[in-house]
Amino acid sequence: QRSCTRHPPFTSQSTMVRVWYEPPPYGPRTHLNRPSPYYMETELMPSFLKRLSKARPLIGVGVPVVAITLLCYIPLMNQKLPVTMKPEYQAAQRAYMRYHNMNPIYGISSKQSRAADPDP
Repeated sequence: QRSCTRHPPFTSQSTMVRVWYEPPPYGPRTHLNRPSPYYMETELMPSFLKRLSKARPLIGVGVPVVAITLLCYIPLMNQKLPVTMKPEYQAAQRAYMRYHNMNPIYGISSKQSRAADPDP
């Protein structure tokens, strides 16, 4: 037989404690005795970064992300598509998958897919 200890039930005479919360002086997730390492206001900081840190999130995050995306796309603009994107390669890949009966229920080897695809 197991012995089980029970907690006393809460009654209307339970003692409530009031807690006062005062946030840290430099904001949440900072130490009490020094500023956050992410605090951006320094004299060495360029002025455009100060303005960017105070901008709305859509401007401060969205515009740089779009600019970096466009810069990364520039080297890819005049390249040809890979060999695996050619129609002949994709037809051969579908034939290989059908031969090996891959995804026989809902995939490439299903009856609906075989009926819809013009390739034999």
